[in-house]
Amino acid sequence: MRYLSKLPINTTNTREWLLEVWIIFWTLTKIMLPMLIIVRVIELMGWVEVLAQGIEPLMQWVGLPGEMGLVWVSAMVSSIYTGMAVFYQLGGAEQLTVAQISVLGTLILIAHSLPVEVAIAKSTGVSIWFTLALRVGGALVLGLILHLTYSYTGSLQYYTSLSWQPAIGDDSWHYWLILQGQTFLAAFIIIAALTLLMRVMRYLGIEKIIHWLLAPIMRAMGIGAKAINIMIAGLTLGIALGGGLMIQEARSGHISGKDIFMTMAFLGLCHSLIEDTLLIVLLGADLSAILWGRLVFSLLFIALLARILNWLPQKQHRTLFTCPMATTKVDS
Repeated sequence: MRYLSKLPINTTNTREWLLEVWIIFWTLTKIMLPMLIIVRVIELMGWVEVLAQGIEPLMQWVGLPGEMGLVWVSAMVSSIYTGMAVFYQLGGAEQLTVAQISVLGTLILIAHSLPVEVAIAKSTGVSIWFTLALRVGGALVLGLILHLTYSYTGSLQYYTSLSWQPAIGDDSWHYWLILQGQTFLAAFIIIAALTLLMRVMRYLGIEKIIHWLLAPIMRAMGIGAKAINIMIAGLTLGIALGGGLMIQEARSGHISGKDIFMTMAFLGLCHSLIEDTLLIVLLGADLSAILWGRLVFSLLFIALLARILNWLPQKQHRTLFTCPMATTKVDS
């Protein structure tokens, strides 16, 4: 505690911190709000069901009933919570084995909330089409690997019972507005707490220790150590809540476009390791698939992507990513 008492807390630093929080929050809001409204319109017009019918063959490809496509599309268009609600409504726990739920959970974890999260990735300089192909394609590839593994080994071929499931909210605009308001309030609080924590860790020298510990892992994936703050935000908070900090870091000017691209590619496959993983565990999925399988797959894929990127001519990099415009740093 005596170290905290020595922190340089004064009016100037507090003003700079609050300004940093507001800039990050407002940057995130400008991206999320239009996307959330578009998603709401898509849901009300029934386009989610149409998309679900189109991917039924893909669901069978990974060993799932065609109607589970509605669960995945709901998660891709809206959120994991929406996908979970549809899963419960369809009685997924009663008709799927643990192996099948693990495959479905992996699809959801890699590809969900795409309108918002793809827009955030775009704001860091990563191509929209690359992000979509990476997340949807990566989900299907890992889902197929898991399906074939479970089929050949005969593992997790049993059913499970759910001890808990969330209450299903209504579909009214009133409920939707309350839910979005809670989301933005939570985002503001998390951004404020995270930026304050980073300032404290930077002052105490803890940030340097974290960077030193993670640097070897980052190098193995072909990512520079300067992108560690983006990586930490994505792995802990996810792309949506950590998006404002990611954009701020990407636009700071001290991280290369390639490092931003590689970091966002990894986070596209593997982010929010705690909250999102626990949500899918509630569906009945096996942790070895949705956490360890996803993590190993992501590390191997990004290591391969780094080598492919080195082989590509420099001019072709622009089709995958661009360096975002640097903004004035608020942090002192």
